[in-house]
Amino acid sequence: MLTLAIIKPDAIEAGNAGKILAHLEGQGFKIRAARLVRLTKAQAEEFYAVHRERPFFRPLVTFMGSGPALALALAREDAVAHLRQVIGATDPAEAKAGTVRKLYAQSRERNAIHASDSAETAAREVAFFFPELAP
Repeated sequence: MLTLAIIKPDAIEAGNAGKILAHLEGQGFKIRAARLVRLTKAQAEEFYAVHRERPFFRPLVTFMGSGPALALALAREDAVAHLRQVIGATDPAEAKAGTVRKLYAQSRERNAIHASDSAETAAREVAFFFPELAP
């Protein structure tokens, strides 16, 4: 099973991309594809369209386009659920010790990593960045 992760601009800027990749691999994830991207406003709006009516939508779009991000297609058994556990709660203050966000996030908004939240979302998100992997 594939899922999508994005190492966000804050983690790239802080020099934590390699540490996060090593953490993910240490949790049994295999990297099936990786691409360094700089999202345009239109791309970020399309990718996060599900949140369009939420108050954090505009700041999220701006943040995700503020610098390079590393999109990753990751594989392992139960990939979606396991990745959600490995990254931790959105707010690093609430994240469990040893999770990516507890280790590397700066705040609820600058939280180091994105992960798909369901198998359906993972299929759409992987295809967004890696159409060559779409079934």
